[in-house]
Amino acid sequence: MVQIIALVKPFRAQAVLAALESIEILGGTVREAMGYGRQKNRLHRYLGSEYNASFLPKVEITLFVHDDDVATAVKLIVSQARTGRMGDGKIMILPCLDSAPNF
Repeated sequence: MVQIIALVKPFRAQAVLAALESIEILGGTVREAMGYGRQKNRLHRYLGSEYNASFLPKVEITLFVHDDDVATAVKLIVSQARTGRMGDGKIMILPCLDSAPNF
């Protein structure tokens, strides 16, 4: 079993989740996150004043898949999350050393 953590732009999250329905997912979570990277120091306006927004909204999709499905899952995530611009997100793949039974 392998854990895949994908950080994607919020408007691409639903497309990524829809694409992942074609493989067997053993479990997972979806949560809002704030990303910090090369896109820093963006100035925004609110009520006439400017403020610095170093953190950008992201969606963190964490899922557990069988070892055989890792390559397919990564291809599906990349195909749906990539926009071609900076800040598309990250994918991290972590091996699970042991899986506990459902409790």
